[in-house]
Amino acid sequence: MSKTDNIFINMCKDILENGVSSEGQEVRAKWLDGVEAHTVKKFCVVNRYDLSEEFPILTLRPTNLKAAIDELLWIWQRKSNNIKDLNSKIWNSWADEEGTIGKAYGYQIAQKHKYKEGEFDQIDRVIYDLKNNPYSRRIIVNMYNHDDLHAMNLYPCAYSMTFNVTGNKLNAILNQRSNDVLVANNWNVSQYAILVHMLAQVTGFEVGEFVHVIADAHIYDRHIPLVEKLISREPFKAPKLKINPDVKDFYDFKVEDFVLEGYETHEQIKKIPVAV
Repeated sequence: MSKTDNIFINMCKDILENGVSSEGQEVRAKWLDGVEAHTVKKFCVVNRYDLSEEFPILTLRPTNLKAAIDELLWIWQRKSNNIKDLNSKIWNSWADEEGTIGKAYGYQIAQKHKYKEGEFDQIDRVIYDLKNNPYSRRIIVNMYNHDDLHAMNLYPCAYSMTFNVTGNKLNAILNQRSNDVLVANNWNVSQYAILVHMLAQVTGFEVGEFVHVIADAHIYDRHIPLVEKLISREPFKAPKLKINPDVKDFYDFKVEDFVLEGYETHEQIKKIPVAV
């Protein structure tokens, strides 16, 4: 039975049973019919995934891992903020006339900073430290740049990663300011778990723990019956992640280099209302 599914089920139950509603508050998001999109939320949800035991992807419904990896590579490898470099359309509504999302995500990863060892952008600095000073407690990427927030079409939701090597295992913490539990939770979990696998492979470490810290974990009001249906399902066994072992350079990874074996899931939840 998938441990990831059980973590998701317990989180959703806690939000539904003990969360706080935004009813009566002024909210930014609205449904397509113009009605305010209210939520039930929990503050500071922390979920831990042992990547050495299983790959954290839901079996309660399918997660499109290939599309999630494509977005991950768009941000962290291609360091792009232009939707023309992305195969899916998930960022289209946030793009300007030139096709960019402003100075967000990949743009921030690409910015070079000066260190005593030379100039590095944020991901290249992570790789350098993991190879040359792996037990440093300073291996951090931060995309929440206050100087550039005014030029971002959307403030980053998943905004920082902290990497920490313990023994021979690479661990990581993803900090996220806000998370739509039904739509985006496992998308973010699975793609950032992939990032840990990528970095571990090219720097010679085994994967360890991936910890997901969410400041505002919420379920939208019109998503509640869908979530209740989802968490009533019985989880399947977790699939196995296979990565092309020949890839030794972070920039050589492609979407096809990641394959899930034995990924059995329940049917997709269809017609999920969208809050914008």
